[in-house]
Amino acid sequence: MELTGYIASALIGIFLGLIGGGGSILTVPVMVYLFGVPPLLATSYSLFIVGTTSLIGAVNNLRKGQVNLRAALFFGASSVITVFITRKFIVPAIPKDIVTIGEFTITEPFLTMILFGTLMLLASFSMIRDHDKPSPEKECSDCIRFFKLTGYGVSIGLVTGFLGAGGGFLLIPALIFLIKLPMKKAIGTSLFIIAINSLVGFAGDLGHFTIDWQFLSVITLIAIAGIFIGGLINKRIPGEKLKKGFGWFVLVMGLYIIVKEVLS
Repeated sequence: MELTGYIASALIGIFLGLIGGGGSILTVPVMVYLFGVPPLLATSYSLFIVGTTSLIGAVNNLRKGQVNLRAALFFGASSVITVFITRKFIVPAIPKDIVTIGEFTITEPFLTMILFGTLMLLASFSMIRDHDKPSPEKECSDCIRFFKLTGYGVSIGLVTGFLGAGGGFLLIPALIFLIKLPMKKAIGTSLFIIAINSLVGFAGDLGHFTIDWQFLSVITLIAIAGIFIGGLINKRIPGEKLKKGFGWFVLVMGLYIIVKEVLS
């Protein structure tokens, strides 16, 4: 099972390298089902893995001029604060047994995985469906306004904070349609925001969990290697061609998680 987990960890990075996002949605299920990590701790590990791998991708895009720092700053300001508050104060306060309905008790691990399965379904729909509007060819600098992005930034922060997912499937459409970034720049900017959000969120976890740094470092290095592999594959096979197929895979995984948690 562990060997499968290491292979899946490489796939996280490969899909990040191929399509600029989406791969991170696999991190929590890999941690929980293949490595036996408790769900809440898995979200913490996910923040570190997603944050570090996204940072590698963001630096690469920054070198190519494919990151809009002003958009990242405005978008990231509210989301970073939200992530830190969520991980530092709200997540530790979640009780093990949340509510009991009759003979059924909704526990923290159960709710975490159900919400994560739902998030995977939403992410899969975003990857599968055809977007009618093409991404703009030129940036719209007047579209980047702080208050316009605050509410959306808070929602991204809550997703990242509670579930340890980067939220790229929410960020990229927002960067394209709200502030008119071209697709390549939206992907690079998204990776930058995801990296900052995730690493700040992980910093908020320090002191709340016992971190297995050796295990976490190995998985992160495997995922980083996957990013470079994905980048090489991307030169031969456009990531957009694989996005729908990956979306269907995420859809099946999301349904599997929900069904497994409900029936177990």
